Amino acid sequence: MSFALSPARPLRLPPVLAAVAVLAVLALPLAQGGDGESGAGPADAVSALVVLYAALRAVRERRRPLSATAAVVLGMPVVGLAVAAMGAASPGAGLTGLGRYLQVFVLVPAAVVLLVRDRADFRLLAWSFVGLAGWQGAVGVHQYLTGTGASYQGELIRAVGTFGPQDVMGMATVVSFGLVCALGLALGRTPVRQRVAAGACALGLLLPLAVSFSRGAWIATVLTCAVQLVLAGLRRALKVAAVAAAAGVVLVGGFGIGTAMLQERLSSIGQVTDAPDQSVVDRYTLWAAATGMWRQHPVTGVGLKNFPAYRDGHASLALSSGSDTEGAGAAFRKQPLLSPHDMYLLVLSEQGLLGLLALAGSWLALLVCGLRGLWRARGGAGLDCALVGCGLLIWQLVDFAYADIGGPSTVLTAVVFGVVAWWALVGAERAG
Repeated sequence: MSFALSPARPLRLPPVLAAVAVLAVLALPLAQGGDGESGAGPADAVSALVVLYAALRAVRERRRPLSATAAVVLGMPVVGLAVAAMGAASPGAGLTGLGRYLQVFVLVPAAVVLLVRDRADFRLLAWSFVGLAGWQGAVGVHQYLTGTGASYQGELIRAVGTFGPQDVMGMATVVSFGLVCALGLALGRTPVRQRVAAGACALGLLLPLAVSFSRGAWIATVLTCAVQLVLAGLRRALKVAAVAAAAGVVLVGGFGIGTAMLQERLSSIGQVTDAPDQSVVDRYTLWAAATGMWRQHPVTGVGLKNFPAYRDGHASLALSSGSDTEGAGAAFRKQPLLSPHDMYLLVLSEQGLLGLLALAGSWLALLVCGLRGLWRARGGAGLDCALVGCGLLIWQLVDFAYADIGGPSTVLTAVVFGVVAWWALVGAERAG
């Protein structure tokens, strides 16, 4: 009697794990740069490999990689970028700026669209955002409790995770993305255990977001979560709002999170015109400088990466020499202000109306397609994916009013736009 041994079936890992690898690299401690403008890091190198891997898979499978709609929507920013690159101060600066924008808004998003096969892959990527947020948030809370974070009003208590004080918004961005993903997963139609776990993660991420002292992240997260709750249904919105309010009472009363500094930071959101601090003054001055550049070069802007060169010619004397950064393992450093800290004004000043209309047009198309798919998915199995995809885009569009691309966490924005693009251009078409 003989037994035929069947050949072992090879283990095939989902292609989306390549995108997850980018998030995994961002969990590692980062070396702090000294020039105030971070260059390419390990996560950027991994993202380049992800783009190459996605392209090779598309060639090997001999299929059209993107639909005509996806190609147009994702390719819209290229025209404005190419024109602005020609206006850069040097060919090297033009190529560097062009490569960065293409990475964040075109190449990596397209690669993620190609690597995500279905809703299961989408949910895996969303949970990866939650996991990264949990890790960075845990590091940030430890920094706050032990006084080993970045400097804030003379105390080393600002939670920055592994990103360090020179990318002070990094941890807040990661935690916000994770919270938006967790809330979207919790509001879906998946099994109860998964929804409970996602809800618990969302509540747990409130603490590190609070001690990040990031006003822009707070505003974007509150607005996005409110929109997600409304889109999920009024009854659910009221239930989750009650739970969130109870969690806030516990955090403030039970754990003493409502410190004087945190309360002062919250109240400062409404004091930007009465008694603004220096950071707000700098921000308004940079915004005015960006607007002045656009007025002189309304169509094509001053050229990619030319904002620092034109800044002093358009900024008032109220602008400080830079922001002070120290703590979280880094020595004191004066970090120069090299951008207006507003993505829309950065694009407007460097790329003009042509660049802004191209980029904003791409984002608006993603938002319209995503919301249309969400409407079709209401009551269906894809509601969680719709809430995650639309929520991430809404958060990013709101946050762009207070921040722009730059620093190690920028590659995460590229993956986010890939997640958004998959839902808007692929997943939404399958909803129903």
